[in-house]
Amino acid sequence: MLTLLGPKRSCGGRISRRDVLQAGALALGGLTLADVLRLRASAAPGVRTEDAATGRRTLGPSHAGKSVIMIWLRGGPSHIDSYDMKPAAPPEIRGEFRPISTNVPGIQVCEHLPLHARMMDKLAIVRGIKSNDLGDHTPHYILTGFPDRGKRPTFGSIVSYLKRRPDGLPPYVSSFAPSFDSATYLGPSHRPFIPKGEGLENLRLGRGMTLGRLDDRTQLLGRLDAWRRKLDDGRTFAGLDDFTAQAVEMIATAKAREAFDLKRESEATRQRYGRFWQSFLMARRLVEAGVPVVSLKVGDWDTHEHNFRDMRDQLPEIDAGMHALIGDLYERGLQNDVAVVMWGEFGRAPRISRIAGRDHWPEAGAAVVAGGGFRVGQAIGETDAQAARSKGAPYTPSNIMANLYRHLGIDPSVTIPDNNGRPMYVLDDREPVRELL
Repeated sequence: MLTLLGPKRSCGGRISRRDVLQAGALALGGLTLADVLRLRASAAPGVRTEDAATGRRTLGPSHAGKSVIMIWLRGGPSHIDSYDMKPAAPPEIRGEFRPISTNVPGIQVCEHLPLHARMMDKLAIVRGIKSNDLGDHTPHYILTGFPDRGKRPTFGSIVSYLKRRPDGLPPYVSSFAPSFDSATYLGPSHRPFIPKGEGLENLRLGRGMTLGRLDDRTQLLGRLDAWRRKLDDGRTFAGLDDFTAQAVEMIATAKAREAFDLKRESEATRQRYGRFWQSFLMARRLVEAGVPVVSLKVGDWDTHEHNFRDMRDQLPEIDAGMHALIGDLYERGLQNDVAVVMWGEFGRAPRISRIAGRDHWPEAGAAVVAGGGFRVGQAIGETDAQAARSKGAPYTPSNIMANLYRHLGIDPSVTIPDNNGRPMYVLDDREPVRELL
């Protein structure tokens, strides 16, 4: 005897359309967790290694226990007003802010980042990063490592595909809009879990639902899944049993719910994390629980107008959030296990434009890197007198992502088949930022 949402009904040997719809809602609605967990069994866990004799890359054991927090400052923050200041430049270039010294001799940051200055020995600044020539606001370059939009899976989706998932937790959590976080040819099972709205509601048992009844429904799902797979070509529903098992595990155990429950943190902790505390604090809780990749969207930095007003408002908030996050990672002994990168899709134009604004500038930007066992306490790269271009060969988002993949034990030269079966490299430009190693 198997039951659905209402009174017990016998399934017998026949499955009605109503059974399919109701159980389908459980399998592909209430338990989907925003489609992130679907088809997990069809993904190949582990990293790919090369056979010396044939040159063919095959799957090997994955590297466990490492995580990445990627913080997107949406809109492209002004590097010249934060991490790459030029106080000797003319007023129309240098702007309104003053630099302050940090606890690392020779490195300065904006006056509105005093907590960064106090922990510069735990940070690395990469300056002169060259972004894509499009100069648009889609974060595809910093999410995929490729300048072409919408053609490659994002970093978190790649990690979801190549690494074993953490028990009871999604492998990839993001606060981005789903349109930005595309898994493309990896399939819907490697989309991120977005922790808001229905996503979090799906981590709770429904009203009146007990674990016994849930187990009863799981048996029904097993029968329905076998029936539905007969109608499929083998890809779309190939891993549904594994997906269902993971979804049930996430709902039936407290691990995922507790990781997302910010009410467990004290008011003092929330205050310490600043205005963006929900994003920064949730990231810390998730990587502490074992989620491999967490991506955040923090603030709005599209300052074509009122650049200094908006920067003056937001810089202290990311200052507090980063200081609390990095401090907590060190306090918990996670500074080698968790890598953090904070950046925007590009920098801002050196010359101040209309209404005290700065326009898009893909020729140069800056990123802040921490943790990951990286060499910190340094500024990497140097721009010209106007912070317009790198003096040497510039690094790109792809180079920083190569460091992040290496941190997770993933070889960025591995290939993954696209929808046509063509082998696609994880990264084309696989040279890491050497100074971080």
